[in-house]
Amino acid sequence: MNEAGRVPETAKHPDWWLLVAALLLAGFGIIMVLSASGIMAERYYGDKYIFFKKQAVYAALGLVAMFSIYRLPRKFFYNTTYLWILGVILLLGLCALTPLGVSAGGAKRWLRLGPVSIQPLEFAKPALVLYLAYFFSRKQELVKTFSVGFLPPFFATGVLCLLLLLQPDFGGAVFLAMLLFFMCFVGGTRFIYLLLSFLFAGGAGWLLISSSPYRFKRWTAFLDPFKSAQAEGYQLVQSFYAFGSGKLFGAGLGAGRQKLFYLPEAHNDFIMAVAGEELGFIGLSAVLLVVAILLWRAFSIAYRQEDLQDRFTAFGMASILALGSVLNLAVVLGTVPPKGVPMPFVSYGGSSLIVCFVCVGFLLNLSRSAVRWRKS
Repeated sequence: MNEAGRVPETAKHPDWWLLVAALLLAGFGIIMVLSASGIMAERYYGDKYIFFKKQAVYAALGLVAMFSIYRLPRKFFYNTTYLWILGVILLLGLCALTPLGVSAGGAKRWLRLGPVSIQPLEFAKPALVLYLAYFFSRKQELVKTFSVGFLPPFFATGVLCLLLLLQPDFGGAVFLAMLLFFMCFVGGTRFIYLLLSFLFAGGAGWLLISSSPYRFKRWTAFLDPFKSAQAEGYQLVQSFYAFGSGKLFGAGLGAGRQKLFYLPEAHNDFIMAVAGEELGFIGLSAVLLVVAILLWRAFSIAYRQEDLQDRFTAFGMASILALGSVLNLAVVLGTVPPKGVPMPFVSYGGSSLIVCFVCVGFLLNLSRSAVRWRKS
């Protein structure tokens, strides 16, 4: 009991706020995928509902994954941590180094397994979180040392990032590096090690950008997209037009114009620009409020865990959703260089949507052991 006369107790039930927020975002995503892709799908595939139907199927699979993870004992995942990380290394290797990798847009980011295509990067995110949570929870007494607290997690993440760079997927490697940074920060790695690794990663990233004409052009286009509005800056300029034309109340759901072959990837990474045009400032603010509730509940679950591995796992799963949301919005608003980062639960894509539900499944599982305070 504390001084205020309150005693701790475990919740013993799932976090309903988190669940409702996730379901609302997933439902909104399915509607926006239909709105953003219908015209394009009808022209190129003869079926305006093709992406809508696929996203609905992905959502159903995600719900099954979420419910399964919620029901299974978390020890099942904790005891198989190394199998998950080795599994995603294998998938990334098959994608980058074998003919099974599907090439699109100059990169092999998808792995075709029969009739199914998956994006290994998405599954690498929760696998990396499980590994880092396992590692930091068991190495707390040595986490400040260089040989134990720094080298193993950076080596494991470095292997994943190297395989991503071979695809090449620079944005995916940056995402995993950011995930590692935040997990190390809460895990207790010395700040000087994090600072030096950040400076090294920044220098290496700049070398990769400057040595690739394509990446360098995209970087300069981000700094002044209107200077190359018909070339590298085209996508970002069209995103600005979409947000600007939405004004306060939007053009109305389904009535947007930028998705009519002006804005590339309208139903994928730039779907929030379509939402901004059709729903306006008021509607988009409501969507972002739901995102804020989702992230608030996710990090609250992490904060209220007593077991270290549970706390690190919850923090990592919440960070996947937070980083995805922040980076996607930053891209479509032109505050960071354009990279392929889907909006969690909203952007079209099976791997991304299923992994978002996987993260929520872990958080719901952990919410049952979260500590809350009640009056004595």
